[in-house]
Amino acid sequence: MKIIKVLSNKKEYMDLLLLADEQESMINKYLEKGDMFLLIDEGVKAECVVTNEGSGVYELKNIATITKFQNKGYGKILINYILNYYKDCNIMYVGTGDSTLTIPFYQKCGFEESHRVKNFFLDNYDHPIFENGKQLIDMVYLKWSR
Repeated sequence: MKIIKVLSNKKEYMDLLLLADEQESMINKYLEKGDMFLLIDEGVKAECVVTNEGSGVYELKNIATITKFQNKGYGKILINYILNYYKDCNIMYVGTGDSTLTIPFYQKCGFEESHRVKNFFLDNYDHPIFENGKQLIDMVYLKWSR
């Protein structure tokens, strides 16, 4: 298993990015300014995109594991890697929908709820977003601190 930083052709992994953020125009807002990492274990299993927000603050904008390889620890390995990769990272944020699938995962990785952005999914997506049968309305931000 290895993790590599993608330096070019990030859109080559759009199908994987769309697993975590289903609107390409939203991905395009952060893809080029962010660092992309791939977890490879006999092929690509997971990816993430992280942006530097300045002053030791970073944001995990996208993390996805290929569906048939989910729940095998790849996402947690990738998060632990990026938390160690950014030596100057004092705070890592991640935004997600109010979902019983994602929030517990981030909490297991050491994140705690920070704040919410009301109506984020209604205001920023061109179609309703559903996860586990529930429409996502607010963006829930979780925070990890060193």
